[in-house]
Amino acid sequence: MAVTLKAALLDSDKRGFVVTDLETLVDDEVKDKSGLSGGVIKTGYAAVKKIKPGIIWGVIDTLLDEFVEALEPHWTAYQAAPTGDFGAYLAAHPQPVSEALLGVTDRRAEKSNRQAITSVYSKLRGKAQENVIEALPRLGAVVEKHAA
Repeated sequence: MAVTLKAALLDSDKRGFVVTDLETLVDDEVKDKSGLSGGVIKTGYAAVKKIKPGIIWGVIDTLLDEFVEALEPHWTAYQAAPTGDFGAYLAAHPQPVSEALLGVTDRRAEKSNRQAITSVYSKLRGKAQENVIEALPRLGAVVEKHAA
């Protein structure tokens, strides 16, 4: 039987490595942004990291369980008929995968009582799906690396 993502990625011996690799993924995705909106993203990201070092790692660690739960059905479907790598699988299913992942952050934003967070999130949400879709190949590579 195939290993579940929950068992593979949330194992206490692996979790820190998974979070670190996902933080690198986010850093790389931000670094690759271009144009005016890319500049805004890069500036905001750098400011957040400078104001509160370690915040990206902490947020990823906090949300990891829910992200893994959102990815689990896609991992199961990929394992049933693996073709190529998991990143290619995710990229071939961009809408349902991105919606599942953004559902995690949407629920968190809805529960937040911090106006600054909900305000910023609502402004960024419109472009978020495009950014998540662009990151799917890298995300799949990180997941597959740790699930193997």
